[in-house]
Amino acid sequence: MTNAEILSGAQAIAPWLIETRRHIHEVPELGKMEFETAAYIESRLSELGLPFRRIGTGLVGRLDGTRPGPGIALRADIDALPVEETNSLDFRSRRPGVMHACGHDAHAAIALGVARFFSERRSELAGSLVFLFQPDEEGDGGALPLIEAGALEGVDRILGLHVMPYLDPGEIEIKKGALNGASTNLRMRISGKGAHGAYPELGVDAILIASHVIQALHHLVSRYVSPLEEAVITIGTINGGSRANIIADEVLMSATMRTTSEAVRDLLVDRARAVVEGIPESLGGRGRLEVEYGYAALVNHDREVDIVAKVAEELLGKGAVHWKEKPSLGVEDFSFYLKEVPGAFWHLGCGLGPKADRAGLHSGAFLLDEKCLPIGVAVQAAAILEMMKEGNAT
Repeated sequence: MTNAEILSGAQAIAPWLIETRRHIHEVPELGKMEFETAAYIESRLSELGLPFRRIGTGLVGRLDGTRPGPGIALRADIDALPVEETNSLDFRSRRPGVMHACGHDAHAAIALGVARFFSERRSELAGSLVFLFQPDEEGDGGALPLIEAGALEGVDRILGLHVMPYLDPGEIEIKKGALNGASTNLRMRISGKGAHGAYPELGVDAILIASHVIQALHHLVSRYVSPLEEAVITIGTINGGSRANIIADEVLMSATMRTTSEAVRDLLVDRARAVVEGIPESLGGRGRLEVEYGYAALVNHDREVDIVAKVAEELLGKGAVHWKEKPSLGVEDFSFYLKEVPGAFWHLGCGLGPKADRAGLHSGAFLLDEKCLPIGVAVQAAAILEMMKEGNAT
């Protein structure tokens, strides 16, 4: 199939893609509550004659080609955000306080578009396509439950995308290696001894101890991590004390840590534990650290990245592919799929209007240019065909 045929085939279903995306946009649902969204996706898959199975509020669809070959998965997240939409659109969110402010409506429509594209061209497929409509990317993470339920069985490679408003339609962005960071949550309890504020010698001031802990935590990245690595620690909450004249006996704090290397993550956890436990002890108190490991770092595989970049440039022209230099420390649970099978995650331009006026992701004013929908279908379809030519990943 030629590039012109792929592009024209994707453009031919643009009205269907827009209708699909707008329907999903109107009825946004938060993670683990995507019941109406899942039912609508089921109806679209049924129209295409594709078998599917439900896993919670997620779906796994399948399309087998006419010849043997590799299994290639496409992932689309389907949950929305607790954001009030401020746009005046005919298809604006009908649910107060909930909006597809991160473009997951477009991701789902593009994956369905790829399903339609190849359901009408099965003879082009040498292998199988697996469509992962994943819930709860914005919450606790929906990737691991799908993997644990066997969604990647028979899958040799995987592709995913995310719309980005700072890029124009017809542009994509991609990176080899680490594209997104890992998240680690830290919960800290600093214990002292309460006393009257007029008699500090009778107490152990948990607030004073916490201030020393905060200063030490903020020095960990600059003193223990190479400046050539990516890492950040942000202390987001601190709660302690009850009155101005009472020495606090306890302070609770929480922080997020973002890294792109497991070695750096482990180092910082060890150093944070030493700080949280050691400093309070030296000042007559006690400290306890609880660590919760969140999303893993998203690390793309070189060969799959090369394929996406190659087909995108062939389809969209020279200059359409932007190579991202540094990873983002935002997180993305597509990372868990990439720990299981080779694949690539890339960014699809969707910006609408002058760049200076574009609202970012997670904003109630976020808008996307629907011209990006058939472009997303075309790039994914071309990458799938290229991967099927190569067979199983090496």
